[in-house]
Amino acid sequence: MKNFQQNLLIVLALGLCGLCVYQWYAQTVQRTEIQSLNQMVYDRDAVIQGDTNSLANLNAEVARMDASLSDLKATAATNEQLAASEKTEIIQLQFDNENLTNEVAQYTTAVAQLTAKLKDAYAGIEQQNQAITNLLSQRDDLAKKYNAEVQDRNDVVAKYNDLVKQMGKSQ
Repeated sequence: MKNFQQNLLIVLALGLCGLCVYQWYAQTVQRTEIQSLNQMVYDRDAVIQGDTNSLANLNAEVARMDASLSDLKATAATNEQLAASEKTEIIQLQFDNENLTNEVAQYTTAVAQLTAKLKDAYAGIEQQNQAITNLLSQRDDLAKKYNAEVQDRNDVVAKYNDLVKQMGKSQ
C-alpha cells in the first residue's frame, strides 16, 4: 500500500501539475483574449474619442456657419432695403431730371424770346442813335449857319457903327 499511496501521491502531484499547466495555459489564453479585448476597447474608445472630437468640431463649424448664414441673411435683407431705397431715389431723380429738363426748355424759350426782344430793342436804339446823329448834324449845321448869320450881322453892325462914327466926325 505504500506504493499505492506513493503512486497515488505521484499521480495526484502529476495531476495537480497538469492541472496547474492547464490553468496556466487557460489563463494565458484568457489573458491574450483579455488583452485583445482591451486593445479592441482602447481602439473603440480612441475611435469614439476621435468621433466625439470630430462631432464637436463639426458642431462648432455648424454653429459658425449658422452665424455666418444669419449674418449673410441680415446683409442680404439690408442690401435689399438699400436697393429698394436706391430704386426709389433713382425714380425720384428721374422725375427731378424731367422737371429740370422741362425748366431748361422753358428757360431756353424765354431766352430766345428775350433775345428777339433785345434785338428789336437794339434795332430801335440804333434807329434812335441814327436820328440823334442826324439831329446833331442838323443842329451843328444850323449853329454854323446861325454863327455865320450872327457874324454877318456883327459885320453889318460894325459897318454901321463905323458909318455913324464917320458921320459924327463929319458933323
